[in-house]
Amino acid sequence: MVTRLIISSLAVLITALTLDGVTVDPWWWAVIIAIVLGFVNSCIKPIVKFLALPINLLTLGLFTFVINALMVMLCSWLVRTHFEVDSLWWAMAFSIVLTLVSWLLHLFFPNKKKKK
Repeated sequence: MVTRLIISSLAVLITALTLDGVTVDPWWWAVIIAIVLGFVNSCIKPIVKFLALPINLLTLGLFTFVINALMVMLCSWLVRTHFEVDSLWWAMAFSIVLTLVSWLLHLFFPNKKKKK
């Protein structure tokens, strides 16, 4: 669990440093941003995806990118002074790049569970 939090925090920090429209200040707030983003994605995102199901079906799933961007914008609103996203487009870019960076970091640091 701690390893997953460190990887998520590192992914948030790398993504924020990569994109011009996203800032994390100071850098150690990436841990809190990763926690808030994880909470938003696990609690609020399923409800929004369910409510947006008709439009998601009409757009053949492309509206999911907008939902992901809105979750990033919500996280930016919750952690206002330390995590800023300039626009919806930057939030969409952040969610895409964050997914790729997180995937790459999980390749290098796999989650090893002990067998009992």
